[in-house]
Amino acid sequence: MAALTGLEPVAAVAKPPARPRVWRGVVFLLAAAYFLIPLGASFWYTVHTPVEGVSLSAYGELLTAEGFVRSLLLSLGLAVATIVLVLLLSLPAMLAVRLFAPRLRPVMEMLCTLPLVVPPITFVAGIGTSLRVGTDVLAPTPFWRTIIAVQDPGFPVVLVLAYVVLVLPFVYRSLDSGLRTMDVRTLVEAARNLGASWPYVVFRVVVPNLRSALASASFLTLALVLGEYTVASLLGYEPFAVWIVTVSGSAGQLSVAVSILSLLLIWLLLLAVSTVFGREKQK
Repeated sequence: MAALTGLEPVAAVAKPPARPRVWRGVVFLLAAAYFLIPLGASFWYTVHTPVEGVSLSAYGELLTAEGFVRSLLLSLGLAVATIVLVLLLSLPAMLAVRLFAPRLRPVMEMLCTLPLVVPPITFVAGIGTSLRVGTDVLAPTPFWRTIIAVQDPGFPVVLVLAYVVLVLPFVYRSLDSGLRTMDVRTLVEAARNLGASWPYVVFRVVVPNLRSALASASFLTLALVLGEYTVASLLGYEPFAVWIVTVSGSAGQLSVAVSILSLLLIWLLLLAVSTVFGREKQK
């Protein structure tokens, strides 16, 4: 062929030798040891006693433990309410700023990330003082029942409002990353020119393109609410994290068993949310 065409055959480009990937395995093993060794040690503590040997009695006591189901359901309810409320507040506000007032984006970013620099103890002290002063000031008015209702121990709405503030920086970062990957203005203007209403634009045009960002924001909110202790404890409520600490004073094995199960529960919930968003994305 080279004789017919007069062209010299092109020598095959030699591929560079593959670099050893030992360091990846080392990093993986170190990370696995960092997470699994404490978890394994905790599990061994819950199933082994010097007197009885190996036993799963600590896990059998969970369902009959006083306050276990109540505190777990309360934390799950608070997590769902927090996710719904923070998304309903933050997503329309971020869309409005991007579409109608882009110059306010730095101001909005600063306001949404402000809770990161406020210590939780200061935050909860302010909430407690506001509730006490508000109850006294609003006593002669019809709003007194409202401020009492938000402190209902059965479902403390005040915790939902506090958690919305705490998770706002993480939700803002997740949604902002999602909005940066799409041309919001072009999508909205195209849908509006075709006669779509604003609710249709938000729920059928914008939200489907933000599934990953919404899932990430939901993950972070769920994990934070289920593990939050300071605000709930100082305000006098007993969600799941506070109940675990309370039980640890009288039943050490039971509290560690609950912690392990709560960790597995959070993983399962995150996996379920990820699966739901993944299936909707494939449609």
